[in-house]
Amino acid sequence: MIRTGKELAETVKKIATSYKTLYVMGCFGAPLKAEHKERYCKNCSYNKQPVRTAMIKAASADTFGFDCVCLIKGVLWGWNGDKNTVYGGAKYEDKDSGVPDIDCNDMMDRCSDISTDFSKIEVGEAVGMQGHIGIYIGDGLAVECTPLWKNCVQITAVQNIGAKAGYNSRKWTRHGKLPYVTYDKVSASSSDGKTTCTIGRANAPVNVRAEASINGKIITKLPKGTEVKMTGKTVDNGGYTWAEVIYNRKSCWCDKQWINS
Repeated sequence: MIRTGKELAETVKKIATSYKTLYVMGCFGAPLKAEHKERYCKNCSYNKQPVRTAMIKAASADTFGFDCVCLIKGVLWGWNGDKNTVYGGAKYEDKDSGVPDIDCNDMMDRCSDISTDFSKIEVGEAVGMQGHIGIYIGDGLAVECTPLWKNCVQITAVQNIGAKAGYNSRKWTRHGKLPYVTYDKVSASSSDGKTTCTIGRANAPVNVRAEASINGKIITKLPKGTEVKMTGKTVDNGGYTWAEVIYNRKSCWCDKQWINS
């Protein structure tokens, strides 16, 4: 189970350097054996294009199919390069991971500390642009799965930081911390003059124990039993501990005493 941004970065880097891969839209790590190829040649209009279909059919049985966001989902769902399983070891929407089957734009929107300033980006953060996503692996490099250049999972330079000899370069529009893993550095940011610190791993969905106030980007009342997801961040609010949660796909703050954590 991938639990940290560093582990995520190491895993996608290993996929880029140690496995045969091919860009296959909607595929999160399936080995392209004959019994799987027909499914992916028909699963979406992109793969139905004659050129793409020909690529899928020509792939060797030890090639794994991914697209940009399915690379991340597949790894977080447990992909381990197993050629003898349907999805390379991944379990679709693995409940322990807390990762839903969402597209790349939605995954970026769910990140915390989203920024267009790449000077303090951390290893394992998501890098994104409209319709595309990757993972920052350090040293000015990212791993992305794209039909461009090598047509597979590949390491590219983050142009926002600077070009690097020997690597194709992409300029991303933003980066952020995924809510499904933790990050090595303690992240401190200001929220209404208070310090927010990253603690622990983002938990699986939890429930509000009693009617609770939610403040932040949204203000509402949550009845007992409302399901939210903790991000792992807390803040001291006048002697009370508030926890950051995701509710209705938005980041907000809830008095921690009212959460079953």
